[in-house]
Amino acid sequence: MASQTNEVPGVDARVVPAQASAGAVRANGSGTTADAALGPLDAPLPSERMVLNMGPSHPATHGVTKMIVELQGETVTDVKIEIGFLHRGFEKSCENATWPQALPYTDRLNYVSSIVNNVGYALAVEKLCKLDVPDRAKYLRVLSSELHRICDHLTLVGAAGMELGAATIIFFAIEGRDLVWDRLTELCGARLTSNYCRIGGVARDVPEGWAERVLKTLDRVAEIRDDIAALLNRNRIFVDRLRGVGVVSREDALDYGFTGPCLRASGEPYDVRKAAPYLVYDRMDFDVPVGTNGDTYDRYLMRLEEMRQSDRIVRQCFEQMKPGEIIVQDFRYALPPKPLVYGTIEGAMAHFKQVMEGIKVPAGEAYSYTESPNGELGFYVVSDGGGRPYKLGIRAPVWPMLSALPSMARGRLLADLVPIYDSINYIAGEVEQ
Repeated sequence: MASQTNEVPGVDARVVPAQASAGAVRANGSGTTADAALGPLDAPLPSERMVLNMGPSHPATHGVTKMIVELQGETVTDVKIEIGFLHRGFEKSCENATWPQALPYTDRLNYVSSIVNNVGYALAVEKLCKLDVPDRAKYLRVLSSELHRICDHLTLVGAAGMELGAATIIFFAIEGRDLVWDRLTELCGARLTSNYCRIGGVARDVPEGWAERVLKTLDRVAEIRDDIAALLNRNRIFVDRLRGVGVVSREDALDYGFTGPCLRASGEPYDVRKAAPYLVYDRMDFDVPVGTNGDTYDRYLMRLEEMRQSDRIVRQCFEQMKPGEIIVQDFRYALPPKPLVYGTIEGAMAHFKQVMEGIKVPAGEAYSYTESPNGELGFYVVSDGGGRPYKLGIRAPVWPMLSALPSMARGRLLADLVPIYDSINYIAGEVEQ
């Protein structure tokens, strides 16, 4: 579905910050002003080249990114990005753990939507093991992933509003996000680092009355989402700060390797859930929003519309999901239930060997890719037939967008750098592996 991202009623699209007459004095790159841009009463405003450190101790970079910004006056001429402030050795840590023990490490990648990471890793291992998980487990994975997608997008939209001066937005977004996190806590026992998936299924079934509470939560989140849209979509300041800023064409987005909302904002309707359906996404009726301008405003609208689609998917999961097993009953890969562990020698032995040695994944290599809130999240796993990953690699969806940040910022004002950076939703945990 192509969402209407090129028109905002009540807003004059011809006026954007770069065109505003009040800021029409431009630097020509030589340290002097461009006389052609001066009015008859305007005084020349000489500028000089400056190099500034923006971050990592900056509210907008959240302590995890340093940008060395070269300025001519207030115009950005170049940006160099330094990362590594949150490096935790994810890949090597996983290679020193058993296959199931690596699951909690995936929670710490994009920690705002941790179940999505669990699912991506589990699918890669199950691909090597040739495991088909029970239907109910597939539905539970999808609906929990979509709930976390809503949390992720609420976080970005709230932060984007706050960092442009609209503090009300972050309070609205946090209310909605915390309501969803409350439901996820009831499901898996944790708000942030869920550790919900297991190789072959999920850790536990839904508690009694949980579905009804989730549906009521979705109703409230929909109200919050609509309130945010009413406050921002036609807000003159917000629109002027985002429209026409950080533009990336469809061709450039594909060349950089964009995926997810940033790619779709540039006009390419690629979504892994549609292009290569996994779990039960082929049974879901949902739309893929697509932008037309590829600017920061379109990237904001993508998140807003994707929350609506995630709402639809969760409701369909509850309608279609039937009772059944939530994990495979193959005790080579799944831990046996506690009555078998405590009551039979076979159960005790299977439990002991899995915990001490790990599951024996057949030798080979596999790549699994899923649609995370930021784009295509890929896991590359290699097994030598032992109980630990021989090699594990990850394709972080935000990395291509981060590499494009300098070209998105060149020629814009320094103040534009913050919304551009916000719009790619840089999560250091998944990039710095």
